[in-house]
Amino acid sequence: MASDTRGTFAERLTEAMPWMLALNPKDRESCARGLLDAARASFATGQAHLAEAELNSWMETATAIAAGLGTASVEWLDSAGPVERP
Repeated sequence: MASDTRGTFAERLTEAMPWMLALNPKDRESCARGLLDAARASFATGQAHLAEAELNSWMETATAIAAGLGTASVEWLDSAGPVERP
C-alpha cells in the first residue's frame, strides 16, 4: 500500500481497514502517518510490537468513536479531594 500511487496513503489504508472510516479525515491522515512511521521503526529496530501497538491504538480509538464515546460531555471536578474506599 505504501508504494501504490492510486489515491492517498490514507485512502488506500481505509480500503484495507474499513474501521478507519470511523475516524474523521484529519485523523485518518494522522493514523496513516503513525502506522507508516511505526512500521518503519519496527523494521529498523526489529521490534514488531511498535507497529502492532500503533495499529491497536488507532483501531481501539476508531471503535470508541463508533460507539459514540467521543461525543459524550465530560463533567470536570473543580477540586481534587480524597475519595472514600469502595
